[in-house]
Amino acid sequence: MVRDVDLYVTVPSFFRCPISLDVMKSPVSLCTGVTYDRTSIQRWLDSGNNTCPATMQVLNSKEFVPNRTLQRLIKIWSDSVQTQNDSRVDSPSSSVVTWEDVEVLVKEMRAQKDKIELLSKLICFAKESEENCDFLAKFDGFVEMLVGFLVGDKDINFLERVVKVFALILDKVGDYKALRMLILKQNNDCLSALLVVLKQGRRASSRVGALKIIEAVTLDAESKQLVSQKEGFLLELVKLISLENDPSLIEASLSCLVVISMSKRVKTDLINLKVIAELRKLLTGGQKASVSIIEKALKLLEMVTSLREGRAEFCNDTACVEAVMNKVLKVSTGATEHAVMILWSVCYLFRDGDAQDALVKNNGLTKILLLMQSNCSPGVRQMSGELLKIFRVNSKSSSCLSSYDTKTTHIMPY
Repeated sequence: MVRDVDLYVTVPSFFRCPISLDVMKSPVSLCTGVTYDRTSIQRWLDSGNNTCPATMQVLNSKEFVPNRTLQRLIKIWSDSVQTQNDSRVDSPSSSVVTWEDVEVLVKEMRAQKDKIELLSKLICFAKESEENCDFLAKFDGFVEMLVGFLVGDKDINFLERVVKVFALILDKVGDYKALRMLILKQNNDCLSALLVVLKQGRRASSRVGALKIIEAVTLDAESKQLVSQKEGFLLELVKLISLENDPSLIEASLSCLVVISMSKRVKTDLINLKVIAELRKLLTGGQKASVSIIEKALKLLEMVTSLREGRAEFCNDTACVEAVMNKVLKVSTGATEHAVMILWSVCYLFRDGDAQDALVKNNGLTKILLLMQSNCSPGVRQMSGELLKIFRVNSKSSSCLSSYDTKTTHIMPY
């Protein structure tokens, strides 16, 4: 049993890692068929062990593959637990809200009655079904009322509930251009309210909701500029990708950063805010780094290393170079493509010697050869071939290449 906000939850035994006994964040299976959390089993193997911890069988291969089915089951279970926790906070003691009740509730909120209690009722109403969310999104003046609440109030309890309702109906709003006009006008007052939720929000779900709203309205260069120039916003996003935060919050923050980091100015600001060091921690921390988080972290790293300043900081961070190399053929097709793009950019396109040395020391050449034999995309195969050309002029690397067994090598699937 684990305790979460006074709610005791029974964790299914097969959701726990046999090594750490914690709920697995990124389950992977060894050749023995036993599944472990990626961080725990990697630590076990890195310590020099060559056996399966649960069965003590000698491993024919130290490769492991993600257990997607189990990861989906854990995600469903985790979301269910989170919903129960949220319901304990948001659920009012009154009866279930019907469609007929909504008009009355909206009128009461506009009359400045107990808006927190009324919003809690609407949260429960929206959670009941997709149809209810669609009903609220299309209810005349409802979205405009929520935007008005963001502009006019800075009480965190109230703002969190406004954001919660907003996030629940966001997919049903449809016209994001009109929503962008509503949120990004008002002298950035809405952005200020959303930033308050990001900084002071007591629940990860409300902070994730705020990020989803922001991402939904950053549709063009102008809106991305307005959002990224909001004082303190980029700094807060960089803080939110820290490993100490909830995984859903880390992923939502990375997603938002990827969307708004198109311009040179934003990338430069992120480099100055030491985003590369935070991304390295995500790539090496393991504990909360799901496949999606790793993919988004590598994508953002690919974006900031497109600038000279980003490449310089990346290449000076040997641990970060090693972390990127270690993600090749280890996580997913998407992660491999982002990792190869980063390495190709710094090692081949800009010929950074430190990055080239780090790639050689971390068995990078063998991985690139394996990658070229795999079912990778034509673009990745071309970049891999160009990376190999660099090292043919280096005697040490050439030796490595000539000694490589060119027989068919088994590539473990992701």
